[in-house]
Amino acid sequence: MDNSLAIHPDQYTKGIAAEGFTDIGSVKAFARLAGGEFRFTCTGGVVSVLFYGNRVVRVAMGVGGGAPELSRDKHVLVGKPEAVAVEVAERDDAVELTTAALRVVVRKAPLRVSYYDAVTGEWLAGEGERGMMFGSKGEVAAYRTMLPEDRFYGFGEKAGFLDKRGEKLSMWNTDVYAPHNPETSELYVSIPFFLTLRGGRAFGTFLFNTFKTSFDLSGDSEYRMHADGGQLDTFVFAGPSAKDVVSQYTALTGRAPIPPKWALGYHQSRYSYETDGEVRELVRAFKEKGIPLDAVYLDIHYMNGYRVFTFDKSRFPDPAGLIKELRESGIRIIPIVDPGVKADPEYPVFREGAAGSRFCGFADGSLFYGQVWPEKSAFPDFTDGPVREWWGDLHAFYADKGIEGIWNDMNEPSVFNDSKTMDLDVLHKNDSQPATHRELHNQYGFFMSKATYEGMARQMAGRRPFVLTRAGFSGIQRYAAVWTGDNRSFWEHLEMSVPMCLNLGLSGVPLCGADVGGFAHDSNGELLARWTQVGALMPYFRNHSEMKAIRQEPWVFGSEVEDVARKYIQLRYRWLLYLYTLFAEASRTGVPVMRPLFMEFPEDASCYGVSDQYMLGSQVLVAPVVRPNVLKRLVYLPAGDWVNYWTDEKVAGGAHVIVDAPLDTLPIFVRAGTVLPLATARMNTEQPVEALELHVYLSADGSAEGTVYEDDGVTFAHGEGAWYEEKLTATRLGSGEVEVRSNVVHGGYEPGWGERRVVVHG
Repeated sequence: MDNSLAIHPDQYTKGIAAEGFTDIGSVKAFARLAGGEFRFTCTGGVVSVLFYGNRVVRVAMGVGGGAPELSRDKHVLVGKPEAVAVEVAERDDAVELTTAALRVVVRKAPLRVSYYDAVTGEWLAGEGERGMMFGSKGEVAAYRTMLPEDRFYGFGEKAGFLDKRGEKLSMWNTDVYAPHNPETSELYVSIPFFLTLRGGRAFGTFLFNTFKTSFDLSGDSEYRMHADGGQLDTFVFAGPSAKDVVSQYTALTGRAPIPPKWALGYHQSRYSYETDGEVRELVRAFKEKGIPLDAVYLDIHYMNGYRVFTFDKSRFPDPAGLIKELRESGIRIIPIVDPGVKADPEYPVFREGAAGSRFCGFADGSLFYGQVWPEKSAFPDFTDGPVREWWGDLHAFYADKGIEGIWNDMNEPSVFNDSKTMDLDVLHKNDSQPATHRELHNQYGFFMSKATYEGMARQMAGRRPFVLTRAGFSGIQRYAAVWTGDNRSFWEHLEMSVPMCLNLGLSGVPLCGADVGGFAHDSNGELLARWTQVGALMPYFRNHSEMKAIRQEPWVFGSEVEDVARKYIQLRYRWLLYLYTLFAEASRTGVPVMRPLFMEFPEDASCYGVSDQYMLGSQVLVAPVVRPNVLKRLVYLPAGDWVNYWTDEKVAGGAHVIVDAPLDTLPIFVRAGTVLPLATARMNTEQPVEALELHVYLSADGSAEGTVYEDDGVTFAHGEGAWYEEKLTATRLGSGEVEVRSNVVHGGYEPGWGERRVVVHG
């Protein structure tokens, strides 16, 4: 922790000293190259412009005056440039590049780039007095104009409120056990992408740079993007809506696959459930108390001396038997797997890794060793394809025992030293393009999750694996869910979990959540009850706590809290059909499951700063209680009619309303005009759905609509067409009856629902 030395005047003077950056300068030559690239040779370097579609453009400044490398990283950028028609108009002072939707204007002296909507002529973004620059130590920076009404969202996993205007943010994956505060800029996941909202119009920016990057949004008229090294490589996504921007960004970096259905159930964890007896007792308690459960996590104590790919035989003498026994009850085991491999020559994983040159090391060939749980440890070089394949194949150890989910932790990578990570001069193989850890640090967790997911997929005979990761980079959504790390059992952390997950969703990661109840510190009954309510309608739902903290399983704080927890965990399973439908939508479009209000109501300025409410899809508004001793809360309802989920009271929107919220009530409002697909309660996702319930909330004109998606929830067969989707419509007839119609959009799978029930509200 810092002390007052951090604000010593001498340090402050250094911080505000002249930056010493050089401007890219004026254009000396312009050329159109094969492959759609437009190249501007300037006095200070080379800038390339490349369109990835009518609404997506890439502008990159090379390193050291050279031309940009536009094909170096094939792992993050899965989207490819499209052959779009570009109209070129060169004048003495500028070059205009125009597609059907986007116009890029490159001023020549000095080079400054501006972006416009080609249809409306609206200015989106651009450089003013300052533009692209490079520093004497390899740093790069860019300044862009900021308008008074601009608001900024995304940036991956960041503490604080939803709108990031006025903040200074840094991207450097860091193990942060200390409390997460609004000023904690560097957490576990780095996604240098953000969305700008201006009066309902949205566009996006992606700084594609894996070095440490930063964003200074604290100014009045301009903001700055900065990277410690590499090239200045930016994408602009022209929207025009927030949904369009996220869809365009995820088309570039990839979209999350539909998770296995069991991954969306309730998960229980602790650091640690240390023996098979403790696990069995835990599961027995859930069954006896009638609380649904889909997964139990094993933290580091299950291993033999913290060696990954082992079980401690004294604690877990028959892990395969335990896993089989729990699977017969519909419950899965998820073990933790860290990157640190104990440096023990008698340990096969270390021996294989060392003999095969699979660990991270230095230019002289020596290995990097760091202290983590097993003490002296080596770290696989996941940037190298053969190493990823080796690591993935090691997961047969788990898959052969029936394990279908893996929890990747400590993969920033975390090292117990002053820097909290491995030495920056470690040299990674990087698929035959060697690069230092200074360049690839932020991608280490991404590559580990890629290796884990692909390895498990190879082992599981067509079943979908589930991977949970603490660290990642842009594109992590293709391989893993993200949880927000070592939070605390503080009300402030419960409140902060909502905007953190909203911004992760806006950054392409739909499957995310926070440790319910808080990981560190001691929780209490009221906090656990309220946090369970929030978790029940978040994308990822896990209760987790550390060994120094009081236990916080759902029944720990007495019958009242247990009843609340049971009610909302059961609610989770009733809502899984709706949630699963939203995940199918996210896999196709990239639009998140959990959405800020402005995403559905972009013209409503009252939505722009709302951090303690969210939309679940486009039809449900959730307004959790996130502060203690609160039995009523103020809820903002956007324009339109809304129906209180608990009371069926219809409430007019476009206003703030005061809502009753006793301890057992999570305020939920359904948008009038909705057919909401819910299911009967069950103890886990293995159990069949007894009935599909279609809850009809008619609009003022007597209509409603909805969608329900289903597949087997387990395999990849949906990718071959084995899925089911139907559109639902409801209409009030003149006789007062309500007619509900089903239109099967795709019938490649036969849902296992029992009967259908229609519930008309109001």
